[in-house]
Amino acid sequence: MSSSEQTIETHPLKPFLPQNAKLLMLGSFPPPKERWKMDFYYPNYQNDMWRIFGVIFFNNKDYFLDLPNKNFKEQLIKDFLIEKGIAIFDTSYQIIRLKGNAADKFLQIETATDIKQLLDQMPNCHNIMTTGDKATDTLMLSMPEMTEKPQIGHSSKAIFADREITLYRMPSSSRAYPLALDKKAEAYQNLFKEIGLL
Repeated sequence: MSSSEQTIETHPLKPFLPQNAKLLMLGSFPPPKERWKMDFYYPNYQNDMWRIFGVIFFNNKDYFLDLPNKNFKEQLIKDFLIEKGIAIFDTSYQIIRLKGNAADKFLQIETATDIKQLLDQMPNCHNIMTTGDKATDTLMLSMPEMTEKPQIGHSSKAIFADREITLYRMPSSSRAYPLALDKKAEAYQNLFKEIGLL
């Protein structure tokens, strides 16, 4: 290895696992710290995840945003996720950033997340949602039982960790993903309806 060898980053956040969770949301890995607006998931102000949630549940894309400060309402987001039973982590526990940015295509996965360990803490969770292609591919490495990779906006089923799991593959909430906010929200809304969160 050359002296330009990249450093291995370990996931900077604890898994967010409400005990009542019915859904586990998995992205790929947080962006570099300088992009963060809060110490929580999807912390980049340019990422649309919390706008998608605002549109779906409150018909207001700015519901979870602190607009004057270009920030997020972190506590409001956490309280909402606990109330709804939505858990969050990422499919990668350790990565190397090949280009120093948050782009999935430049993430080299060193250690995939132990999904069974997360599910063991949430007895009622039978649904997993991946937010993007890299997250889906990485998840399928750690869940060999999941043989069918779903199309975007669709799902597939498998028995994993002694329970039936439905894997939903969602469009990425990154602005780099070329889909309008309302179209992304529509895909997520269908999923939330299907699993009874709406």
